[in-house]
Parts: sequence; C-alpha cells; structure tokens
Amino acid sequence: MDETALSLGTIDVSYLSTSAECSISRCKHSSEEWGECNSRPTLFRSATLKWKETLLSRKRPFVGRCCYVCTPQSRDNFFNASIPSLGLRNVIYINETHTRYRGWLARRLCYVLFVQERDVHKGMFAKNLTENVLNNSRVQKAIVDEASEPSAPGSFAQTDPKAINKVKKKARKILQEMVANVSPALIRLTGWVLLKLFNSFFWNIQIHRGQIEMVKAATEMNLPLIFLPVHKSHIDYLLLTFILFCHNIKAPYIAAGNNLNIPIFSTLIRKLGGFFIRRKLDQSPDGRKDFLYRALLYVHIEELLRQQQFLEIFLEGTRSRSGKTSGARAGLLSVVVDALFSNATPDVLIIPVGISYDRIIEGHYNSEQLGKPKKNESLWSIARGVFRMLRKNYGCVRVDFAQPFSLKEYVNSQSQKPVPAPLSLEQALLPAILPSRPNDTVDEGTEASLPNSRDITSEPFRRELISNLAEHILFTANKSCAVMSTHIVACLLLYRHRQGTDLSRLVEDFFSMKEEVLARDFDLGFSGNSDDVVMHAIHLLGNCVNITNTSRNNEFFITPSTTIPAVFELNFYSNGVLHVFIREAIIACSLHAVQSRRYRNGTNGASSSLISQEHLVRKAASLCYLLSNEFTVSLPCQVIYQVCHESVERLIQYGILLVAEQDDQEDVSPSLTEQQWDKKLPEPLSWRSDEEDEDSDFGEEQRDCYLKVSQSQEHQQYITFLQRLLGPLLEAYSSAVIFVHNFSGPVSESEYLQKLHRHLINRTEKNVAVYAESATYSHVKNAVKVFKEIGVFNQTKQRRDTILELSTTFLPQRNRQKLLEFIMSFMVL
Repeated sequence: MDETALSLGTIDVSYLSTSAECSISRCKHSSEEWGECNSRPTLFRSATLKWKETLLSRKRPFVGRCCYVCTPQSRDNFFNASIPSLGLRNVIYINETHTRYRGWLARRLCYVLFVQERDVHKGMFAKNLTENVLNNSRVQKAIVDEASEPSAPGSFAQTDPKAINKVKKKARKILQEMVANVSPALIRLTGWVLLKLFNSFFWNIQIHRGQIEMVKAATEMNLPLIFLPVHKSHIDYLLLTFILFCHNIKAPYIAAGNNLNIPIFSTLIRKLGGFFIRRKLDQSPDGRKDFLYRALLYVHIEELLRQQQFLEIFLEGTRSRSGKTSGARAGLLSVVVDALFSNATPDVLIIPVGISYDRIIEGHYNSEQLGKPKKNESLWSIARGVFRMLRKNYGCVRVDFAQPFSLKEYVNSQSQKPVPAPLSLEQALLPAILPSRPNDTVDEGTEASLPNSRDITSEPFRRELISNLAEHILFTANKSCAVMSTHIVACLLLYRHRQGTDLSRLVEDFFSMKEEVLARDFDLGFSGNSDDVVMHAIHLLGNCVNITNTSRNNEFFITPSTTIPAVFELNFYSNGVLHVFIREAIIACSLHAVQSRRYRNGTNGASSSLISQEHLVRKAASLCYLLSNEFTVSLPCQVIYQVCHESVERLIQYGILLVAEQDDQEDVSPSLTEQQWDKKLPEPLSWRSDEEDEDSDFGEEQRDCYLKVSQSQEHQQYITFLQRLLGPLLEAYSSAVIFVHNFSGPVSESEYLQKLHRHLINRTEKNVAVYAESATYSHVKNAVKVFKEIGVFNQTKQRRDTILELSTTFLPQRNRQKLLEFIMSFMVL
C-alpha cells in the first residue's frame, strides 16, 4: 500500500522503515509546513468513507472554533480564511533562523540566543499584589469577622486590636503561599532548560500557527486572557507557559494545587507564575467555611484580572486518570465570572486548550485505577521522575489553542435565552427505567415553577451559567484534542483485534480509522507512512503489546497483553479517541437495545427488522443521560435529542442505516409498550430544536420514519466495533447494579466504593468479566455518582464522610432488577 504521501501533508516526524525508532535527524530538519497531495490507497477497507473518498486529498480540519450560538460575534473575531492554511510547526525545533544572528557560533548557541531575544520583563506582570489584596474592603471585613467573637460576627467596635493583628498575620501568611512572584530571568533560564529537556524526551511539540496568531490578536485587545487546558500530565503546567514564551506572549499565572507546594520546587513554580490554592477551600479543623481564605482567593484573582494579567486554570481540578476529560470543577471559574459581574474588568477572553500526548510522562495511572491511594508529591519523587524521563522517549505532543471568545458576550447571550431550568438525572432517566411508576412525569407546571430568572444577580441563574460555561469550555477543549497514533493503535487492539491480528491487517485498519477521524473534523497529532507510525505506536506502548513472528509469510502477529495493568493502560490511551466516535457508539448500542426489545416482545414478520427513528433517538438520549458522568456528547446550548437525531442521520448518510420503503412503513405502528414509554417522558425533552419553525413538519417526518440496519459485512463489523467501545462502561455499571442487590446499609461512601471496586477486580481476576478495563476505579466512582443522582441511593453528610442508604424507590428488589435490565439492554453479550 502506497501511503508515503497522504492528505496530512509533508512528514514532520519521520520514521525509519526498518525500525520502530524515529530518525532524529529527519525529524528535526523536516519541513514545518503541511502540504497536500492526491494519492489514495490501493485498498480502502473503511465502512463509512466510501461516500467521502474525495476527502483523501483534503486539508486537515481546523479545530477549536467557538460556538456560533452562544458567541457569534467572537466567532468572527480573530479569524480569517487564511488562518487554517498557516500550518503546523514544531516548537522545540530551534536553529539560527529563529534568531537575529547567523554563522557557526549562532548555530552552536541558537538556544541561548533564542531565549535571550524573547520579550519578557518585570513590567509585564502584576505589581503590589499582596498589599492591594490586604487593603481590599472585602478582605478587611473578612479579617474583622474572623477576629470577632463567634457570637457576634461583624461587631466592629468591640473587636480586640490584638486579635485583628493576629488574623492579619494569618492572612499575610496565606498570601505568601498564594501570590506568585514572577522572575523574567528565571523564565528565560527555564525556557532554555525546557528546550534541552523537551528535545531529549519528546520527538516534537506541534502547535498550529493559525491558532497562535489568534491568541496574539487576542493579547492586543488589552484584556485579561484565561487559558483553560485539559489536564493529563504534570508537564501541562510547564508546557503552556513554554509555548507562550516562545511566541513572545506574556506568561500566565497558573493555579496549582497545594499538593505541589514542595520545598525548593514551590519556589521555582512561584517564580514562573504559579500560585498555590487549596484543593478543598474549607480545610478548617471544624469543617466550617473558611471565609477569610475565600475572600483572599477571590480578591487575589480579581486583582490579577484588574491588572490585565493572564490566568491558566485547570477546570478538571486534577489530572485525568482515565484518559477522558473529567467533570468540571468550576470554583475558580466562578471567581472570574463574579469579577466580570463586579466590573473589575470590562471583559475577559476565554481560550480552551487541548493537549494530546503519544505517551504521558507518568506512563499510566494503574496504581490509582487499581484502588491504591495516590502518593503525595515530594522533591525526591520529582527528581526521580526527571531522571526517568531522561532515559525514555515519549513520542509526540500536540497543543491546540481554541478560538478566544468573549465572556461578556457569553453571559449576555445566556441572559437573553428563554431556557428552562435543566432536568435532573432522576427526572430524565426514571421514566425510562421505571415506566410503570406513578407520578414520575414532569409536567409544564413543575418546569415553570423551577427558578428561571435570567437576571445575572439571581443565584440560580449564576450557578447555571457557570456550570454551562465550564461544560462549554471542556467540550471545546476536548474536541480540540488531536488524536495520537497510540490512541488509535490501543483502540484497535482492544475493540477490533482483542485476540490479536497480523501487522499488515493492523496497519490497514489504522489507515482506515485515521481517515474516519479526519472525516469527522477531528485532527491528528501525527503524519507519515502508516506502517512506520504503527510500529512507532507499538514501541511507545511497550509491554502492553506482545509481538510474535509467525511462520506464515514471516509476518509479525500483534496481540494486546491480557494482564490487568496492561489492559488498564491500553484503555487509558484508547480513551483518547473515544470522543470521536462516542455519538455513533451510543446510537449503535441503542440499536441493539431496540432490536433486542422487539425480539423479546415476539415481533415477527417483515416489520420485525424495522426500527422507529424516534424510538431509537429517545433510547439513545436515555443512554446519554446514563453515561453523562463519563463524557459530554453535546454543548449545553444543544438539545440532546437533536444531537442524537443528527447522529442517526449521519449513520443513514454512511449507509449503515437504511430508510425503509414507504410501503413497509405504512404497515408498521409503534407497539403498545413503546407508546407507553414515550408518554412517560416529560414534554421538555422533545428533540425539536428551539430554532425550529412552529409550522415545520420536522417532528412529523421523524415519527413516520422507519429504519433498517444494513446487513453488509463491513457495516456489521463497524457496528460491532462501536458497541464494543461502550462495552467496559456498560459492564461496569451493570456489575455495580448487581452489587446493589446485596446492599446492606447504611454505609459510608468511601467504604462502599472500596467494596464495589474489590468486587469488580475479583470478577476480572476470575475471568468472569468480558472487559477487564471495566474494573477501573474511575468507572466505580462514576457509577456510584450516577446511582446517587438517579435516586438509587439517599446520601447524608456525617462530619467529613457521606453515608449511603437505599432510597424507598429502589428498596423493592423488582425496581433494582428493572434498572439492571435497562442497562443490560444496551450491552452486546
């Protein structure tokens, strides 16, 4: 197969054809531009791309455009038609052409000359932060309240001056930890060190020139910028600052957890712009809210924004242990929104950032996924990590800056939308799980009684706005993440060739999946000949992959390792491509649920193979709600039913689903069970778009539409692949429900999580589990979280722990059985 020149353009990372190792010389001196070519493979095995073969010669997609519904004006700012064509560059490839000097000496000292010419000076950063924060009226009041007697908080006149001075010293001590003292000289030195280090253990760090141009244009607006990257590795902290430094963009102040407040290391972090905050704001011994700390943090962020400084905030709060984007923790983001409400700054520009690694420097998080407690960071562990990194290579890195958008515009657009209060997971899912349960529908009166004020001073609206904003940002950042070669290879080995495959077959499927990713407007973090890229990925996955030499044609046979740690690690990297196919995977599992239900109901004849499109969409929406803690399938401004409908339409476009002939549709009517199920769904869940014309027959068309599944072998294989993608999740959730059958409560949540996780690990060790990766600790936590949200458990707070007990709804065994049947209906056993 001739794949030496693909639509991805000129090879930026070249590989030796006879080895899994990359050629450093070719890598460093290859073209930084991505071109076009018109070659196509001689063998095309994709199930869905026959209708899009012209895409083989197209340019790579430009990712990260902001939402046209919530921020239409920002979508037109900083962007022009030439931006996507600017191409990629390798940030750590520096030579004399990147400096003002030429000649032999310039070539030898190019790193030193490059960092010396970067524009960074003391005047760029915040001044008098500590004093400005302490003199703020909000902090002054918090100090007085802290110093006052508990019986009379706010009694200004009778407060002891000694107590006030004591609290002031406490506040100043907190600020010493919180306030960064940026050193331009250390930033330059660190830039030089990182150039050396990154070149030693990364093949390249790719960024898109057009995205950087948009960020530069945003800096000229004289407004604070907030960078919000996904969080996958400790390197994330340094990576963003390094890239901005290389492009003469002011370094951001980085919010870091106080677990990194380690002697010596913490000083370095503060000098580079990092400031430490508590992982839990209320860490007082008595468990009460620490109003002094909250006031200091709020005013500190507000002061940085007032001085037009840039911030870097990790919305997930911690590194993702699963390879998927975690749920948002919007505490600091709420402070930024409040600062805008209080006119501390005229506007704020938000920039989501996607980061993808061939292999993270931590390697994996198997220890924590196996239930072991997280080890505290220390100076010794950091030193060991650096030495370990220097002995290995971690492949390629890709960083994508999404289009900046105005926070003020977003807030204004939200305040003008007549959006009803969102349904809880219990309201959305219980009608599907327990259709015979009385009084579980949500009517219009109930919906109207929910807080629905669009006033920015309304607390319910503020909470909803911040939650939606955080979800918007994480969805955009995740969609901007490039798919790496290790992600595709791990995914294929787990969910297409779990029993192993020939290397040539793996390469063919790798090429097909690569084109599938591009067809869905997601970008790739690699280029080159597929044979060499696959060997590169196998080399990086290391002990997770077994290679044997078969006697047949002297070809290599590739199998994934079956040990639990190896499967967990492969699952981590496989999840890097899950967001590309997640919507189609949900439709595929919903297809199985609908078909198996019709089979159980004994539907025969020609109509047994026909599926109501509306029923399929509703089934898919219920699965989206069930797995809402695992991933986000849509933006908050999108109607989830409309998103599911579009996914069905996509599968129809591929030819996987076929629209039935009109004569066949006339003979089919929804079964009584389906009609009852639909009636239990609340009216606000209608998948008609808010923008749909009231006179449109859009909804009628879908109710009258029936579908058939293509029986083509390649289409059936593709559906099976999609269903396997969600197999581990559904097995984890169904096993968790089975475990609930033997629930004896009340019990503390931490204890219950440990017991449930031990149960899943035992299933895997005894080879009972179909998917060993279903036993990861992240699946356990998310399953219990969903059970709490849909009302399986009632929870009560006792000191610092949460006590779980079965709710009255799921106390009857038959209701727990219905929950199990609901989840297992989506599983292909």
